[in-house]
Amino acid sequence: MNLVAIDIGGTHARFALAEVEDGRVRALAEPVTLHTADHATFRTAWEKFAETLGTPRPRAVAIAIAGPVSGEAIRFTNNPWMIRPASLKQELGVDRFTLVNDFEAVGHAVAQARNEDFAWLCGPDVPLPATGTISIVGPGTGLGVAHIWRDGHDYRVQATEGGHIDFAPLDSIEDALLSRLRKKYRRVSVERVVSGPGIVEIYEALAAVEARPVQLRDDKMIWQMGMSGEDSLAAAAVDRFCLMLGSAAGDIALAQGGSAVIIAGGLGARIKDSLMASGFAERFRAKGRFEAMMAALPVKLIIHPQPGLFGAAAAFAREAA
Repeated sequence: MNLVAIDIGGTHARFALAEVEDGRVRALAEPVTLHTADHATFRTAWEKFAETLGTPRPRAVAIAIAGPVSGEAIRFTNNPWMIRPASLKQELGVDRFTLVNDFEAVGHAVAQARNEDFAWLCGPDVPLPATGTISIVGPGTGLGVAHIWRDGHDYRVQATEGGHIDFAPLDSIEDALLSRLRKKYRRVSVERVVSGPGIVEIYEALAAVEARPVQLRDDKMIWQMGMSGEDSLAAAAVDRFCLMLGSAAGDIALAQGGSAVIIAGGLGARIKDSLMASGFAERFRAKGRFEAMMAALPVKLIIHPQPGLFGAAAAFAREAA
């Protein structure tokens, strides 16, 4: 069966033809990427995509959305679009559709991706287990958390709000970071630091520890300077981020009973080399009496080029099977 897979974020909307069969994705075409700011509505963006096809559109769509997918109207935080599920069939001219949260889509992508769609980070360099729980942690604009459960034949995806567990410092520098954040927030979740924008908080806390004057910089600039090495404090902030991501991923695996862990999200893919060079692995394992158990868990990075689109199509395939 043919369909259109769609992945909608705050800045971009990606569209791709997909083929599914027997509950799995068989093919995914190259995506067409549109800027959401260039289109007044989702429908007009859909029409622009249709112009690129040159062939009749499939009568089915699968849409991954960065946000909740419940309610009569789905509104986006960072773009002016709104989707009304009740009118989608009529507006798009389709017979059926599937709507999933973007991180739920990532869970489906992890469940159906090939071994070569993952890169080893730490732990045993073995394929993902066919049974048990696989924890998924995705740093991006926030911190996405999900898990999939497999029994050797089938799987289930569960999106969660695990990114909002409490931030747990492990040393004096992280104590200082938490102290600063408590002046701004009544409760400090791990997402406040283990996310793309969180690098600003880390950078400013490190500046305070060294009694340096704080230079106001946005997260994109700090990531760029830190990963290029042109600014030593920004580089230290990136390294500290990797440490805390390791700690958080280990905590989530413990809480979920994970038998493997996947790092997902656009940021995760961009910082692969930094993760490998940092103390990520040591922090992941550092769980006291459970250190040996944590060391036995394979930890991988999903490197599929379009996990959101692939996962949306996989979610549709599951419903259609």
